Amino acid sequence: MKNYVKIQSARYPDVILRAVPGHFITPHAHVNYYLDFTPLKFRSSEAHAAAKALSSVHYFSTPVDTIIALEGTEIIAGHLADELTQAGVLCKNAHKSIYVIPPEYSSEGQLIFRDSLLPWIKEKNVLLLFSAITTGSNAAQAIESLRYYGASITGISALFSLATSIAGMTIYSIFSQQDLPDYKAFSADKCGLCESRKPVDAICNGFGYTMLKA
Repeated sequence: MKNYVKIQSARYPDVILRAVPGHFITPHAHVNYYLDFTPLKFRSSEAHAAAKALSSVHYFSTPVDTIIALEGTEIIAGHLADELTQAGVLCKNAHKSIYVIPPEYSSEGQLIFRDSLLPWIKEKNVLLLFSAITTGSNAAQAIESLRYYGASITGISALFSLATSIAGMTIYSIFSQQDLPDYKAFSADKCGLCESRKPVDAICNGFGYTMLKA
């Protein structure tokens, strides 16, 4: 996608988000921008900058044993673990280090963790890291799944989030609607873009997009 705009974080100028206007379908909504996190998630220098930005809100207030890296955020999560470890964040696991775990998904979208991973999830302080939170459905589903496995959710972070809280917990994000004021999310049955007969450009999720052929 070529027609994107670059949005620089007001607080963290080294972190840049690319936003593509159009009509896009996500697993939970129709949106008028595709948020391209590809450089942030897969280029080491940009992932490190994003991690430093996120770590600043967790230095002293959030105990973390494990980071659950959702939607392809593993590289950022690795840098975030390093930043938090250097800051001396409280860990209660035996190794006093932070684990980074990308989840497995069921066909219904529920998070799955094999028995071999449970020692770093059950009764541990878990930080969730998302690329984007729009309707909050993905975050709610992840929280429900992890609580089923006995995790204690101590923090929620995202590169971009429309919501500021969920399940009584603050969502810390680098970018918000203040950075992209005209960003809109619609339910599938009440989509203003569909009502105006704007063609769908692509189907997308936290891992990327698939263009629809004209």
